[in-house]
Amino acid sequence: MNRNNKFLLVMMMVMLTMFSITISAKEHADDKKLSCDGPYVVYQTDGSVRVISVTENGEVKDTVYAVLPKDFTLHVADHEGKYPFSVRLHPIARQPWKQSQARKTFVMSDPHGRLNLVVSLLKANGVIDSQLRWAYGDNQLVVIGDIFDRGYDVPQIFWLFYKLEAEAAECGGRVSVLLGNHEPMELAGDMRYAKPKYKMLADTLGISYRHLFGSNTELGRWLATRNAMQVIGRNLFVHAGISKEFYDRNLSIPVVPFGMGLFLFLRLPSVLFMKSKQRKAHSEFCKFLYGNRGPIWYRGLVLKTKKWSPLANDSLDMVLQRYDVDRIYVGHTIFKDIKRFYKGKVIAVNVDNLDNYNHQRGRAVLMDEDKVYVVCDKGIKRKL
Repeated sequence: MNRNNKFLLVMMMVMLTMFSITISAKEHADDKKLSCDGPYVVYQTDGSVRVISVTENGEVKDTVYAVLPKDFTLHVADHEGKYPFSVRLHPIARQPWKQSQARKTFVMSDPHGRLNLVVSLLKANGVIDSQLRWAYGDNQLVVIGDIFDRGYDVPQIFWLFYKLEAEAAECGGRVSVLLGNHEPMELAGDMRYAKPKYKMLADTLGISYRHLFGSNTELGRWLATRNAMQVIGRNLFVHAGISKEFYDRNLSIPVVPFGMGLFLFLRLPSVLFMKSKQRKAHSEFCKFLYGNRGPIWYRGLVLKTKKWSPLANDSLDMVLQRYDVDRIYVGHTIFKDIKRFYKGKVIAVNVDNLDNYNHQRGRAVLMDEDKVYVVCDKGIKRKL
């Protein structure tokens, strides 16, 4: 490497470091104040509806409607007031745990509160248009959990997927948002990974933040209808993975002990909105499902350390056979890029979304009929 190239390399490293420091300093400053947030729609016991939001200048707006106006519309924007869109409330229904596969299925995971990165990815790949409207026709979008925590735009991302779900249905398409491990964490009141602004808002309102997503809220009701696992075509989607202990329980889809569908059990409001200790005390089965060997925590499909008791090849084949699929898609565990395991029978979709955005690495997967591609914020990157 000649002197000029070395100089350019050093300058690039300095500039990247300065960029990183600037971003970190900005995020640290944002942690100390309320920013554009919400809205949160809460249904009260007297029949009225409370709508709470935070404006761009940090002002909390708290309005109670005796009856929601006709064609009531929510206005949403990210924490800086960018990426605005409107949402109308719509009927909420449970999705079937098993669905056919559309010609195109776009798969992403773990958006963790960064609306700008969600918008960038979906726009670049034609899932939404410049107005953040569904543009994917009768195709599918699958999000493998973990919208809560780490970022500043948690409810805004929920509202975007909520809106797209209704828009997709009108076109014969589908949006499937699965539960990750951070959804039940936040609904149980575990805010270890949440930005301070969310606790600040809750303290200002005199409530616990989890109550803004309770079973008496619009987003809480919507979350209670999310699947923890879903079969689409010949593919099984699950946030973390399927363990040998899970397989050994002989849990068929959708029948499990106690006469409940497994996925109904995982999303059952009375369980989903419990505190962690309450879930553990509820039943041994419930404790298992929300534990390290359950489908929203188990990492043994992608990590080979003893702690996670990696699944043997023949055990994976038995899992695939039981659920009549060819491939499992997981999120949860972060990798530098989209990765294949077990000779492509397991695909790990979760990456560091900000870092991968900055470096134009893979951020999602596109299934186009029988072909599978890695995509980034400039569209298709490579065949997987």
